[in-house]
Amino acid sequence: MSLGDEPGYPETGHTRTRLPEGDPYGGASRRGGRSSSRSLVTVVGVVVLLIAAIAFANRGGDDGSSDTTGNAGNGSGPATSSTAASGTKPVETKSDGIPTGYAHSAQGAQSAAANYATALGSDGMFITATRHAIVQTVADPSVMNTMLSGFDADYSADFLKKAGLNTDGTAPQGSTFVNRTLPAGTKVTAYSDAAATVEVWCNGLFGMAGEKSTNPVTSNWFTITMKLNWSDGDWKVMESSQTTGPTPVTGDNPVSGTDEISKAVQEFGGFTYAR
Repeated sequence: MSLGDEPGYPETGHTRTRLPEGDPYGGASRRGGRSSSRSLVTVVGVVVLLIAAIAFANRGGDDGSSDTTGNAGNGSGPATSSTAASGTKPVETKSDGIPTGYAHSAQGAQSAAANYATALGSDGMFITATRHAIVQTVADPSVMNTMLSGFDADYSADFLKKAGLNTDGTAPQGSTFVNRTLPAGTKVTAYSDAAATVEVWCNGLFGMAGEKSTNPVTSNWFTITMKLNWSDGDWKVMESSQTTGPTPVTGDNPVSGTDEISKAVQEFGGFTYAR
């Protein structure tokens, strides 16, 4: 699980998106990384628990040595090219609705991290069969069984109840469960041919849209650090963790009603992300 620290990766920066193809992930939940036996649970577990805990309470890398632009530490900010879309063609294959088959490059690792964060941060993680399919697709074989058992323990009946869901992970009749992870940008902090560490800056939506909901849909900003391993011709997740922010100032948009939120979730599909 040790990562190579060769700097020779291409320029890093924000992601770009391709046209939606339905809603491949169905939504987004924020759990993920495990250190040793529980490393991947942080992406989904910690973030979801963080958001849920705050909601319920209120309502009752590297220091620049890996920067290939040469601007690290000089206060001038990244070069324009470091945040521009690369133009690299995104993946053309999918497994259980999740993009797979990434380029063996820093750009490919960034694309993988963004899409894996979205999948591991989806509402599908709350349903056993879908959760298993997601983990089996994105996890490195060496940690897959640990991830599966850890996630199954985390998505307990008690946790589902606290999220306002039925015991099978579905939303109560008349309500819409909203859980999406929306990558805003990526950057590589370490890269070698065998491993990569990628940070994914995300916005997340979490809550229940419905007349009887006591947990309305809220948004949150966080950064996921994902460690990937090059395994059997693709990037796979070894572990991940998350921190809050960076968080922009909230705009002046009026809050939408539950019906509008439910309709938006049902009508607006997700994206495949590519560096």
